[in-house]
Amino acid sequence: MTIRNQFDIEALRKIGHIVAETLELMKEAIEEGIMTRDLDAIAEASFRRYGAVSAPKKVYGFPGHTCISVNEAVAHGIPGKRKIRAGDLINLDVSAELDGYFADTGFTVAFANGDKRIEKLCACSQRALREGIAEAKPGAKLNLVGRAIEREAERNGFATLRNLTGHGTGGALHEYPDHIYNYYEPRQKGAFAEGMVVAIETFVSTGADSAEEDGDGWTLTTLDGSLVAQYEHSLIVTGDGPIILTQVMR
Repeated sequence: MTIRNQFDIEALRKIGHIVAETLELMKEAIEEGIMTRDLDAIAEASFRRYGAVSAPKKVYGFPGHTCISVNEAVAHGIPGKRKIRAGDLINLDVSAELDGYFADTGFTVAFANGDKRIEKLCACSQRALREGIAEAKPGAKLNLVGRAIEREAERNGFATLRNLTGHGTGGALHEYPDHIYNYYEPRQKGAFAEGMVVAIETFVSTGADSAEEDGDGWTLTTLDGSLVAQYEHSLIVTGDGPIILTQVMR
């Protein structure tokens, strides 16, 4: 969506705060042996407290309130009985709707993981997100975000997934622009506009450049077992710099 007035901004800030706070609650609850469905229940309770609803459940009928993906499962993982173990790489993808406004955020947690390469992967993906967001300026080409993300990944010896992307959001979970790539696509058309609401996300991989559905109709995995670190913020594009809606304000 493109914001129309201050009411839109405040409504987007509100739903952005809800998903950011919910993500923090889930991160804080991660411990040895907790099941992914227990983390999802924390999100459900948080949404309910604010009067919000899960966006993937409402829009797509997703069988969970959030997407929780572990290790080689890199996106759209269904919460269930899987228990978290030390060394797991856990992606929490949290999106919700309130009064017709949407926000989307994500974070990858390396839980009790002393692997220096995984630490490097996560740090690289977070830097790539910051650099991608910095390219979201009125009039700037959409593909500059992907160029920044890919450049940071390759500089550190990693790859990016090409079939998972950022997107427009705000008035719907997914809207125009349909794709904000994690790699440079010179043929991509389109540019950011003042007031445009988007979700920019990184999918930085230890090797794979794509993920495939694993048979449950939802979960996407890397076929070669590559690990992926995903981070995501929803934001409003402005000439004075992005208004990041999903940062935690304490």
